[in-house]
Amino acid sequence: MGQTLVVIGHGMVGHRLLQALAERDALADPTRPEHGGWQVTVLAEEERPAYDRVHLSAAFTGSTGEELSLVEPGFLEKYGIDLRLGDPAELIDTTARTVTARSGAVLGYDSLVLATGSYPFVPPIDGADAEGCFTYRTLDDVEALTAYASAAEVRTGVVIGGGLLGLEAAGALRTLGLATHVVEFAPRLMPLQVDDGGSAALRATIESMGVAVHTGVGAAGVQIHPDGRAQALRLTSGEEIGSDVVVFSAGVRPRDRLARECGLAVGDCGGVVVDAHCRTSDPYVYAIGECAQTVDGKVYGLVAPGYQMAETVAEALAGAGELTFTGADTSTKLKLMGADVASFGDPFAPEGRDGAVSVVFSDAREGVYKKLLLGPDGALLGGILVGDAEAYGSLKPHAGRQLPAPPEAFILPSTDGVALPGADAPPATAGRYPLPDDAVVCSCHNITKGRVREAVVAESLTDIGGIKKCTKAGTGCGGCIGTLQAVLDAELAAACIEKPRGLCEHFTLTRAEIYEKIRTERIRSFSELLESYGEGGEGCAVCKPVVANVLGTLAPDLGIGHILAGEQAALQDSNDLFLANLQKDGTYSVIPRVAGGEITAEQVIALGEVARDYGLYTKITGAQRIGLFGVRQEQLPDIWRRLGGAGFESGQAYGKSLRAVKSCVGSRFCRFGQGDSIQLAIDLELRYRGLRTPHKFKGGVSGCLRECAEARGKDIGVIATANGWNLYVSGNGGATPRHADLLASDLNTAELFAMTDRFLMYYIRTGERLERTAAWIERLGGRTAGLDHLKAVLIEDSLGICAELEAQMERHMSAYEDEWSAVLEDPAALERFGTVDFAAAAEGATQSLEPGRGRTAVLPDGTEAAVFKDRAGEVYAVGNRDPFSGADVIANGIMGSRDGVPVVASPMHKQVFDLRTGICLDDPEVSLPLVDLKP
Repeated sequence: MGQTLVVIGHGMVGHRLLQALAERDALADPTRPEHGGWQVTVLAEEERPAYDRVHLSAAFTGSTGEELSLVEPGFLEKYGIDLRLGDPAELIDTTARTVTARSGAVLGYDSLVLATGSYPFVPPIDGADAEGCFTYRTLDDVEALTAYASAAEVRTGVVIGGGLLGLEAAGALRTLGLATHVVEFAPRLMPLQVDDGGSAALRATIESMGVAVHTGVGAAGVQIHPDGRAQALRLTSGEEIGSDVVVFSAGVRPRDRLARECGLAVGDCGGVVVDAHCRTSDPYVYAIGECAQTVDGKVYGLVAPGYQMAETVAEALAGAGELTFTGADTSTKLKLMGADVASFGDPFAPEGRDGAVSVVFSDAREGVYKKLLLGPDGALLGGILVGDAEAYGSLKPHAGRQLPAPPEAFILPSTDGVALPGADAPPATAGRYPLPDDAVVCSCHNITKGRVREAVVAESLTDIGGIKKCTKAGTGCGGCIGTLQAVLDAELAAACIEKPRGLCEHFTLTRAEIYEKIRTERIRSFSELLESYGEGGEGCAVCKPVVANVLGTLAPDLGIGHILAGEQAALQDSNDLFLANLQKDGTYSVIPRVAGGEITAEQVIALGEVARDYGLYTKITGAQRIGLFGVRQEQLPDIWRRLGGAGFESGQAYGKSLRAVKSCVGSRFCRFGQGDSIQLAIDLELRYRGLRTPHKFKGGVSGCLRECAEARGKDIGVIATANGWNLYVSGNGGATPRHADLLASDLNTAELFAMTDRFLMYYIRTGERLERTAAWIERLGGRTAGLDHLKAVLIEDSLGICAELEAQMERHMSAYEDEWSAVLEDPAALERFGTVDFAAAAEGATQSLEPGRGRTAVLPDGTEAAVFKDRAGEVYAVGNRDPFSGADVIANGIMGSRDGVPVVASPMHKQVFDLRTGICLDDPEVSLPLVDLKP
């Protein structure tokens, strides 16, 4: 008979404890009584199981409690866990070792874990309990706020608190259609995460969205209407803000009442005092998460430290007890109201103290602020990134260490610096600037580089899938995949093991070789290529999109129609399948083309009307376009139809293709302009729209050498001179910046078009999968040999293919059609945006299913299934909710095979699931529920 464990609280951290115990085989197994293990009872205050509070705001855009749930189907039953919802603990008797629940039940325990979390702080002001006042902490809060705000007379909302949760709440009020104010007592927004400069950039971004920000002032009281409802908020400055809704998000306090009442040690400012093993002053009681004050004297309000505490307690309960928790990295990276915000290390040390110096980049035009704080020895102490946080993955592992390159290379938008290690670094970087073994490469699961290296060697791993399965690294947000690949490649090279050649298990050919086979042998389908050059199987989420991309590029030469015609639809990732960019909550963004940034007043109005009518979030993108966010899949065709009527076409922000060509105002308006950069940007964008390439590419045109369009940070950069145009190629911004190289000087417009045609078509022929032009030219030899090679091929015509490359581009331009319009004219393509009839599918009527392409079916209970049919006609059905993201998207994943097993890859972060069992092959502890289609 096993021992009894009582867990008080079933939030994210409490549930992570249960998962960690299961991973250590420390829980009871009802099918194996002899196994022993902990018999667990969980007392939960809420009426629903653990859910993802980090993405609580997704509930305002339609995500349900079931979709946000963290409890895998069958998990509780498998381990005999007694989860008692709505029955919180009321009393702990540490002498008798019992817990009394609200229901009156008295539970004995051998060990007790407090995972009670925290409660929202409501300042003691008059009127705080009036109707229309809310906290923002739980799904019940969200539901109550949504219901109240739906009333016609509710028009304005105020959030008290400008921290992380406060700004999330402000975003929620905007989503609900309310005019929104934010009140923060501190002199700046997010005072715990960013400094004055970062806060100023964040504030400018938020105010540009129409949110009024009030800092350095507190709430004095809520004025109440005679009917009992809130009608205004009075500030300590004497100002009044008319408000129908007041949301308190002014911080949290540890829920430590039970601990205080039973005599456990509690910190002076709250929090149950624990030791390095998260054990309280009673050796049989543990505390984890936001209710605990750890040995460093802190109470951590982030989920990642809570997960580490859960791992520590699980280790102790499993008998090993080797893990300790003595503090946590509070680095954060998030998106608030459309703005990227990240901080890591200790970025707040005053400059000059102990020799600390800061390196800062600020661009008020783009709302970008980046600061790195360095110690006297050059070690990176910490940093703040606002508006552009792409470098976070490269910088965070180096906190406390020397940077591998000048700090400017990490924060400037464009530089001649070398590529840097991080989430987007090329594999070669790992050998040139290796990360230390104790650097955390996967923050989601706290996996170090050393642990990955050990797994590669011990398990003879040769691919990312193996690393995911053995370490869980890469199975969270997916942002570390580039770093994992770099570590893997370095280990394979050190062991003199040849990296597996080809795209995947289905093809030993590279992307460039596949391109040549299709081009020269006029192969017109994936099936034909697989039959001629494949290694068996059904394909996968790696090779299918690559072949779809190549077929899209060569469509004018092969006589193939739209990218979604026939079998091609089954090859496309969700972005290309629905011609929109998938977002984290399962909705999509729609970004129409605005060539060169030029737009008419009527088109601006049309975009505003669509956003208003569909309740969409709007943002001016960095590529001089307007993005509409929060579009549901079934809404896409109607929105395209309306935008098409206003003269818009697809901007292809979803594809491996041209994103946009940015421009300054040039000689039309600027007194320094030497060329019409606006018109040239428009011409280039219309010339290359729809062109499928190995990876996305971007362009920029500056009207003079002042370079306001930042053209040298683009794949194609053009700068006007007194004698024509200079063409620069293979530039890149982001986390691995690279200045573009000068390919040709003083070109007239016709020469410029011809040279750019050659460059792009040669890149398409020789580039590898997901290889940007910056990485491509480095592989060709870099700034010297690589550039010389391009000049020889594209200018001197050393291979005799220049005329052929130009002719191929001409055929592309002649065959171009707007992808949105083509779908609207195709009933079969439109059908994919809806659901299939579950009753018909249950009766065996699966004719509407396309082989290899999933569809969503709504089940009788209102939940969704993802239904697939393979080429042999076998039908599979699993739950549609992605267990990693909580979004209903599995039906939009790519179906294929792994080691002969039918699988589907989630379109979110590409975790692969066995369609026969629902088990995730990258993380076997996670699974999709199987759906029985039998009538």
